[in-house]
Amino acid sequence: MAALLADGIAAARVLSSCLDRGARDQNVASARFVCRSVKSPHLLHRSKHQQGLKRAASIHATASTTGLIAPEESKTVHSLPQGESWSVHKFGGTCVGTCERIQNVADIVVADPSQRKVVVVSAMSKVTDVLYHLVEAAGSRKESYIESLNLLLQKHKETARALLVEGADLEKFLAKLEDDIRNLQAMLRAIYIAGHATESFTDFVVGHGELWSAQMLCAAVNKRGLSAAWMDAREVLVVTPTSTNQVDPDFASSETRLFDWYARNPADTIIVTGFIANTPDNVPTTLKRDGSDFSAAIMGSLFRAANVTIWTDVDGVYSADPRKVSEAVVLSTLSYQEAWEMSYFGANVLHPRTTLPVMKYNIPITIRNVFNLSASGTKICRTTYESTDDEFRAADSVVKGFATVDNLALVNVEGTGMAGVPGTASAIFEAVKEVGANVVMISQGSSEHSVCFAVPEKEVKAVSKALEKKFKRALDAGRLSKIEIVPNCSILAAVGQKMASTPGVSATLFDALAKANINVRAIAQGCSEYNITVVVNQDNSAKALKAAHSRFYLSRTPLAVGIVGPGLIGGTLLDQLKDQAGPLKEDFNIDLRVLGVIGSKKMALSHSGLNLSNWRSTLKEEGEEADLEKFTAHLCCSHPIPNIVVVDCTASSDVPNWYYPWMRKGMHIVTPNKKANSGSLDKYLRLKELQRKSYTHYFYEGTVGAGLPILSTLQGLLETGDKIHTVEGIFSGTLSYIFNNFHGQKTFSEIVKEAKAAGYTEPDPRDDLSGMDVARKVIILARECGLKLELDDICLENLVPEPLRGCENVDEFMDKLPEYDQAIAARREQAEESDEVLCYVGVVDVLASQGRVELRRYPKSHAFAQLSGSDNIIAFTTARYKKQPLIVRGPGAGAEVTAAGVFSDILRLASYLGAPS
Repeated sequence: MAALLADGIAAARVLSSCLDRGARDQNVASARFVCRSVKSPHLLHRSKHQQGLKRAASIHATASTTGLIAPEESKTVHSLPQGESWSVHKFGGTCVGTCERIQNVADIVVADPSQRKVVVVSAMSKVTDVLYHLVEAAGSRKESYIESLNLLLQKHKETARALLVEGADLEKFLAKLEDDIRNLQAMLRAIYIAGHATESFTDFVVGHGELWSAQMLCAAVNKRGLSAAWMDAREVLVVTPTSTNQVDPDFASSETRLFDWYARNPADTIIVTGFIANTPDNVPTTLKRDGSDFSAAIMGSLFRAANVTIWTDVDGVYSADPRKVSEAVVLSTLSYQEAWEMSYFGANVLHPRTTLPVMKYNIPITIRNVFNLSASGTKICRTTYESTDDEFRAADSVVKGFATVDNLALVNVEGTGMAGVPGTASAIFEAVKEVGANVVMISQGSSEHSVCFAVPEKEVKAVSKALEKKFKRALDAGRLSKIEIVPNCSILAAVGQKMASTPGVSATLFDALAKANINVRAIAQGCSEYNITVVVNQDNSAKALKAAHSRFYLSRTPLAVGIVGPGLIGGTLLDQLKDQAGPLKEDFNIDLRVLGVIGSKKMALSHSGLNLSNWRSTLKEEGEEADLEKFTAHLCCSHPIPNIVVVDCTASSDVPNWYYPWMRKGMHIVTPNKKANSGSLDKYLRLKELQRKSYTHYFYEGTVGAGLPILSTLQGLLETGDKIHTVEGIFSGTLSYIFNNFHGQKTFSEIVKEAKAAGYTEPDPRDDLSGMDVARKVIILARECGLKLELDDICLENLVPEPLRGCENVDEFMDKLPEYDQAIAARREQAEESDEVLCYVGVVDVLASQGRVELRRYPKSHAFAQLSGSDNIIAFTTARYKKQPLIVRGPGAGAEVTAAGVFSDILRLASYLGAPS
């Protein structure tokens, strides 16, 4: 290394001297020549030097054994004690980014009880980036590299002084630092003159950050009373660069050099530079980006260590990116294979090659948080089948983790001429290779009709052009039908070693994606089944990740709930949810979280779930201005739960206008609001069509019978092939109460007044007496039966006397209503004379394709005449239930039963989404 540095500095001085003499044009060319060829004399020098050392060692050994040198004159040879007495630690740039953090690392090293320790260290945070920038700036002839180098010098000086304070170690380091900086100045000056840098010069420059941090950490450890030596890894690690911008370790040569190094520097604590190494020709090189982890794994293999610990700034390997999925959990264990897969797909684990060196000796790697020593981290080892509570606390998890890769494009090469033609796939990927594109995933059906693969989106244009050129003749002849590019794609990978032996994992994954309304564009799975890879639209990437993770790592059916209308029914529902949320999660694996409540004026939003014990005060005191757009965006994007349901508890005509866009976003709808299903027929049919074509559900049992199973009964009859003849019933709890009490000496107006006082009617009783509420229920039932009717098609008998329909207020109406008691009393008397009663009913006559709402007379023996209070009753006359109709009877009004009906729909939705029935 000293020879290389001397040659490099000599070259730099020649170049600087030439420049100073002013012969710029001629000497720039000379500079370029020197930069290209400087390593040759160095190699010759180094080779001769090594040969001399070998000869000297041989003579020394011979002399010792023959007695030419006295025993006391022979030096003790220290042999490297490989084995489990060694533990390896690796600290990244963030861990040694400041003086305080280096001190923390030194404390961790000293506290480690292992008999012997190897500590691999990266450059201080961002230093390697700065060094690369210096080379780039110098090669571009930008003077800014000078100032940047000076700033780098000051940074390390200040850190060293704060770390070591004073003493010989500080002076020694500062002297070495100053010398390194002078050498770098000369080299960068040479690069500046030449206008470019060779790869070996670049690698030499950028490796200095590790040299400095290793020396500072070594001094800090020594200062704490633990004797340590530092190793320039270029003296030991030998790697061979490959054509793929990677390096292959030469373990045999490295092990030989390690024994030699240890013989000269015996120590039980060794601080090693990460990232840097030498080629077999003794040219400085690096292990490329993220190479320090690789360095640690190689060192673990060379020392045959008991374990390797990678210290970073996270608690371990997460089941998904915690920035995208807030409920990701730290995995206690991973297999080597699982770590490979997750690394390849971009998870923040390790460089994909890091595990290779340690696997041969079954050395476990542990990922730990340097800032949270209480966290045990993630252990990566030969197998993960350890039955610990921590490992299996989240979902019997056969799938260990999920990762996404964004900014991809899917390339589809398709044509009948591909089937059975050898070499087609080879030709496709040869063309891709020629443009240097990276293929991330490949998928091909057994028909061989098409091949599709994913590449980075920035490379897809070059790939497309290459393929069109390669297959121009086949395209012109029709053997290939198309080369299709699908942009804006992402990959979702599910990783788990146990997937290979567990049936149904793929089905569960695809079910979760389908129920989150996510379309899969392509699929790939190897026979090892360590990962399942799917391609989705990038706009759905985060949603797909959340959907898959939720299905495997949360409760079986997580459901994000948004409540619109926290009035009487909505408020009662929230109270019911509060009481039942716990039991549902514990006993039925249904995890209901209310993430938002919105009224007419205010709304309250939460990312993890509102506290339902005080939702009223939260809405009143902390609520923000109501905004349905913001409410929608919050439900869609602010949480990791893929299944979202909006519960509309209003009687508004405006809120149903949001149903269609909500469903298009994959949000489910539950509502007792009749306006959507009884409004415009076109809008109703559009909603139903969307429901049929998607995995989005729309439940509205509460629109007809409050808590009674009227619509589900009707749907069950239709789905099992029964033919509906008529649906007839008393659908209004208010009117049921009024006519159940309309007997004896009480007048109609008196009973209406009683019902209003008891809270059975709307604030304006005309809303009940008009029959419009019943008409809406009739139109809903008619449409469920397949009749395409509008609300105006219903023949409606309005019980509000026509002269009173224009009253300006409720008081005026109530005052004048007694004037019309006689007319309706006469109808009651006529019914009583025939031993009958009056009932206000709605009728769907499917055979006649019509609906009616009217006051009818029924015999006192009829089921409708047996009602009491505010009960509802509905009779289904069908092909199967022709002689004796199917009867559904029960309470049909009141906030408690209506809210319970809505709650039942929410649980039905959960069942559809996968909750156990």
